Amino acid sequence: MKINSVKRILDSALAVTLLLLMSFQVTHQFAHEWLGVTMLALTILHQVLNRKYYSAIFKGKYTPLRVFQIIVNVLLVLSFLCTAASGLIMSRYTAPYLNGVLQTSLVRQAHLSLSHWSFVLMGLHLGLHLGIISSKLKKRSVKIALGVSATAVSVYGFYLFFTEKFLDYMLLKIPFAYFDYLKVWQLVILENLAALTAWAFAAYLISLVLKKINKDK
Repeated sequence: MKINSVKRILDSALAVTLLLLMSFQVTHQFAHEWLGVTMLALTILHQVLNRKYYSAIFKGKYTPLRVFQIIVNVLLVLSFLCTAASGLIMSRYTAPYLNGVLQTSLVRQAHLSLSHWSFVLMGLHLGLHLGIISSKLKKRSVKIALGVSATAVSVYGFYLFFTEKFLDYMLLKIPFAYFDYLKVWQLVILENLAALTAWAFAAYLISLVLKKINKDK
């Protein structure tokens, strides 16, 4: 299996794991912590496989799209690692010996903010791969149908992003997480998927604009 195929599989695994991590009311504390450890392991493995990409960051031309990709990828890795570190410091099951290393209230708020940043950046990262998938679609009708569907899901996803106060979490305005434990787990997962899709589709549209800018130069 080619390295790129393995990285695509890892991207999918990271996305699924992140969706579950953002659904705390579904997984609860024990599973949430071990999913976090899984996320950390997948992230490290992905970076090992991606080492050639990082070694080439300072080489070649910096097109607008490449700059955007580098910014998203670097911020995503940093946010994942910082989210994992803050989660381990608060953990009850995976690393309880780290409790008290830093003030819990500050670590909790940082973890909430970083996890939501990771969610948005993961959506952007996935969206930057959509161009490859789109280029393989030959039928215009299929492209139009997928475009309309993605637009509809993204509109709902951004609606959820603002109504569920994702931005407030990202900007450290909310010190505690609030979960609706009465909502069925299927709906929780689907809503998170819609929000993730919204950012992925946004990144795809941004990539099209940046490619056009580069061509027009």
